[in-house]
Amino acid sequence: MNESRDKILGRLRANRPQAAPAPLTYRKSLDWDHQRRITEFTSRMQAVRGEVHRLGRDEWIDWINSEMPARGMHRALVGRSAIAQQFEQGAAKAIELTRYDRAIETWKQDLFREVDFSITGSLAGLAESGSLVLWPDAGEPRLLSLVPPLHIALLDAGRLFENFAQLIEAEDWASGMPTNALLISGPSKTADIEQTLAYGIHGPKALITLVLE
Repeated sequence: MNESRDKILGRLRANRPQAAPAPLTYRKSLDWDHQRRITEFTSRMQAVRGEVHRLGRDEWIDWINSEMPARGMHRALVGRSAIAQQFEQGAAKAIELTRYDRAIETWKQDLFREVDFSITGSLAGLAESGSLVLWPDAGEPRLLSLVPPLHIALLDAGRLFENFAQLIEAEDWASGMPTNALLISGPSKTADIEQTLAYGIHGPKALITLVLE
C-alpha cells in the first residue's frame, strides 16, 4: 500500500511546475504604449495556445472567409449584433451561417453538434494578463462563446487596456458594475490530479482573437 502511494506522490512531484508564474500586478498604469499593449496581449494569449491576428478593421470578414474553410470549418454561429449583420452580408458561400436567435431549448442538439465556430465581439482586452473581456447580452448570449469548438473574438485595438484596474477606472465601474462581465484567458482548459492539461472540457478548445486596427 505504501509503495503504491509513494509511486503516485512521486509522479505528482515530478510533474509539478518548476517555477511559479510571476504574480500579476494591479497598478493602474504600467506606462505601456499602444504597440506594447498589443505585444504583451499577444504573447500572453499565445502562451496558453490562443491565436492572435492583427488585421485592418475592414479585413476580418475576408480573413474568416479564407481561413475557416481552409481549416475544414464551414458552419458559423453568430448572434443578433452589428457584427452578425456585417458577417451575414459578407460571408462566403462556403460558410453556412446560423443565427443564435431563438430559445436554447428549441435547438440545443444543433448548437452542440452542428456548429464549427462562433464569432463575437468583445468589450475590451487586458494586456497584462492576455485576457478578453466579454459582456454577454441578448444580442450575443453567453453560450455563443462557450459551446462551439472554436470561438473567434473581435477586439478593437483601441479597447486594449493595460490591466483590469485600468479598465474599471476607464469604464467607471465603481458607479455601476456590469451584471455579466466575462474574462477569457485562452481556450478552455483543465487539469487532472497529475496536472495533465486537457483542452475543450468546459468550453471551446480553440480561441482566436482578431485585433482590429
